[in-house]
Amino acid sequence: MDDTPISRRRFAASGIAAAAVAAAGCLGGTSGDGEPGSNGADGDRVLRLSLSGLGDALRDRYVTDPEEADPNWADGAFEAVRNGTTLTTQYRKPFFSDADDPTYARHDGTYYWLDSVVVDEVAVSRPVLRLFEPAETSDGAAEPKSADALPAIDRRAVEIAHHAARARGNESGMPVGLVRRGGYVYRRDDAAAESDLLAADGPDRVTVRDTEYVVEITEEEFHEPVYRATGERVADTPERMEAILRAEFVGARISRDGLSADARDLLLEAEADEYRESHPYSEAYREVLRALHERPYIDGNVRKDAGVDSNRADLCRYDDVYYDYQLRFVSL
Repeated sequence: MDDTPISRRRFAASGIAAAAVAAAGCLGGTSGDGEPGSNGADGDRVLRLSLSGLGDALRDRYVTDPEEADPNWADGAFEAVRNGTTLTTQYRKPFFSDADDPTYARHDGTYYWLDSVVVDEVAVSRPVLRLFEPAETSDGAAEPKSADALPAIDRRAVEIAHHAARARGNESGMPVGLVRRGGYVYRRDDAAAESDLLAADGPDRVTVRDTEYVVEITEEEFHEPVYRATGERVADTPERMEAILRAEFVGARISRDGLSADARDLLLEAEADEYRESHPYSEAYREVLRALHERPYIDGNVRKDAGVDSNRADLCRYDDVYYDYQLRFVSL
């Protein structure tokens, strides 16, 4: 797969925060849609809180057991980490992990943290598919081939190249994480054996949902990183692993007994659907924001507070249950 993994968590670096402080006077938005930074009054927007329960064990969410589910890792990568041997991959990381989105795995009751490190670079030639709308239709041209009639590897390539072609020269969007060099890159070494489009006698025209395209295949040089699978043994018990995950992902720890009845009712409403208020907030909402360690929201001008993500998502623990919560400004 060529898909770029998306991180579960977001953070603001201290350097960005410092820059935001310097630019705070220039951050007024112009959308007027009630988002933070808009020029509308506080009465034109509300702060929405939503909660999604995750159960009482983070291991179910963040720890992979390859014997129970296929994580689509590089073959032999996890075994190499356990045995202390070397395994490398080219272009694609052996595990979908990074510092902000770590991967944990379990094997025979032992828990591992998995990662990778770049150890080399390789120059390689890859075929690139681009699609273009024909300038004119020639009566003598061969009939275009439907994308639906192509092998799976080509169907995926054509679909991505189609989005790139549609966005070319206009304001249409495209899947940036999949489009490369204005088309689709065949990165698998066995692509030529499975592809019709890469064959010498492959079709020079295809149709995608009633749109006809001219097929262009070029061989281009890419410089791809070489990764070595790395990892550490981090826990031998579920309890220790749970503690690691709490430290990694969980912010606020809230006790039901430590909240007022109104604050508890507010959280129940946020979990059942969502809760929203305009500024100035009620005492119960301010109590909940303090419990979540989200004090910058209380004064209503969070946009002026450098380093605050106004669409913040995080985890909290309410008694023995974990929750994914989101605070977001929305228009009335």
